[in-house]
Amino acid sequence: MRLAFILSEIGSGLRRNLTMVISVILVTFISLTFVGAAGMLQLQINQMKGYWYDKVQVAIFLCNEGSAAAGCASGPVTDEQQKNLEALLRSPAVAQYINEFQFESKEDAYGHFKEQFSNSPIVDSVAPDQLPASFRINMKDPEKYQIISETFASQPGVESVIDQRKILEQLFSVMNGASVVAVVIAAVMIVCAILLIATTIRLSAFSRRRETGIMRLVGASKTVIQLPFILEGVIAALIGAALASGTLWAVSYFFLGDLSKQFQDTPFISPGQTLVLVPALFALGVILAGISSLLTLRRYLRV
Repeated sequence: MRLAFILSEIGSGLRRNLTMVISVILVTFISLTFVGAAGMLQLQINQMKGYWYDKVQVAIFLCNEGSAAAGCASGPVTDEQQKNLEALLRSPAVAQYINEFQFESKEDAYGHFKEQFSNSPIVDSVAPDQLPASFRINMKDPEKYQIISETFASQPGVESVIDQRKILEQLFSVMNGASVVAVVIAAVMIVCAILLIATTIRLSAFSRRRETGIMRLVGASKTVIQLPFILEGVIAALIGAALASGTLWAVSYFFLGDLSKQFQDTPFISPGQTLVLVPALFALGVILAGISSLLTLRRYLRV
């Protein structure tokens, strides 16, 4: 009997404030979508870090014609300088930090350049002699890059030592910035959702003040009186969370799935990984609705 009464009160409240309930659903949907988007960005960043950090290399670029570096004062790298650099890479002092290394000639560098920029007109304006030869090093611990840099930067025949991880960190920095922006927008939308939920509960309590008064007189408990109002907000928030979860899954399945086919060398998160965020979105929706409802009821529904 009590359960049937609570359910009927919930249905009555949802019908009376249908417009406000729809507003709560939409605002909750938008806010939780931004929260989920920030979570997806972090998952994607972690995925790319785990994949690319194992593949990044330290590149020792050798002197080329016209190089202005201090180590290139005598001109392009000589065969003797190149052999000395290779011997230094194989020495015990340096080899302990290296998994493997390989030499990339000017011709190899030009071949890789043409592959990377095959659809760009810049290919026709670059000749093989313009690209420097280099040693490509896979580190055991990428954090030890500074040791390689200090060892080789001042060696004759070396133009520069580049840690490719630094380039990736710039990309990850931009992605982290986008994630922060998404969190800020989500926070603003969450505040809007809390205010809307509170307004909806207040209107619902006001429209049913007569029924509430009668329930007090007949000795209804505080829980029985307040529960229908709380559940109205929770139901609206759960619908918003479900819509947000569906949107994130669709983005992962259709948008990221399409990108993964176009950029097969880039690891994108899967729809299954996106589902990890779903429980958090539902929990956040319930918490938002529960807290805002309880605070509103304490003020506008004295029991």
